[in-house]
Amino acid sequence: MRSISLTLSSSSKPILGVIALLISSWVIPYAEASEPDHQLWNSLLKSHVINIHDGHATQVDYRAIQQEAVLLKRYLDHLSAVKQSDFDQWSNNQQLAFLINAYNAWTVQLILSQYPNLDSIKDLGGLFKSPWKQEFIPLLEQTRSLDNIEHTLIRGSSRYDDPRIHFAVNCASIGCPALRAEAYTADKLDAQLEEQTQLFLADQSRNRLRDGRLEVSSIFKWYREDFEKGWEGARSLAEFLTHYRTSLGLTDNQKGRVISGEIDITFLDYDWRLNDKP
Repeated sequence: MRSISLTLSSSSKPILGVIALLISSWVIPYAEASEPDHQLWNSLLKSHVINIHDGHATQVDYRAIQQEAVLLKRYLDHLSAVKQSDFDQWSNNQQLAFLINAYNAWTVQLILSQYPNLDSIKDLGGLFKSPWKQEFIPLLEQTRSLDNIEHTLIRGSSRYDDPRIHFAVNCASIGCPALRAEAYTADKLDAQLEEQTQLFLADQSRNRLRDGRLEVSSIFKWYREDFEKGWEGARSLAEFLTHYRTSLGLTDNQKGRVISGEIDITFLDYDWRLNDKP
């Protein structure tokens, strides 16, 4: 059998370079297609989430989002199209940003399902099932609930172990940490979570030193174990809170008294009213 030898002339090399460039332009977008894209959600948030109380809280213009329901559905369909195998290949930050955005976007969708005929997300629950347990979310090739996203995919995974997620996932209520007016993204995730935490703790309506007690949100009661797992060295709720003593307005002396137990930590009632724009 005769072998065939192919010799390229110098004049053919530029042509091959163009071909290689064209091939790469086809391959790269295909490789990136499975990565999360949150621009549509980001646009909706920037347009319809209003910062109040110096940025410590936000209100949501649900009526305006309702008028752009097609865009919200397009974003949710984009999330639903992601396969578990693709998700597993992302970085931890890509995964966590995806899950937080999914939780928040489907919470808004749940509110819109009955808006404006509700005063609280709790109005959407039934006698035997809370709104967070309703399985209506097609995500990662399963039909899931909000609880499944938060407690199984996020909190139940050993991949993340970041208690600051509690200041990012939003329950559509005044007592809840603010819905951030931008989407979470992998490249900014740590800074976004840190800012959300500081803003929430600095909100005197939900966390404050009063009458010799440190009164904090019930979030710290419900998820206490998450704040005591050693994040930034915090092995107690007191240590976590005093890590943010500046946000809470505590002096060094008060920080020590909180850690020693001299200043008691108590929990405030939660305001479940809808975080709607008046």
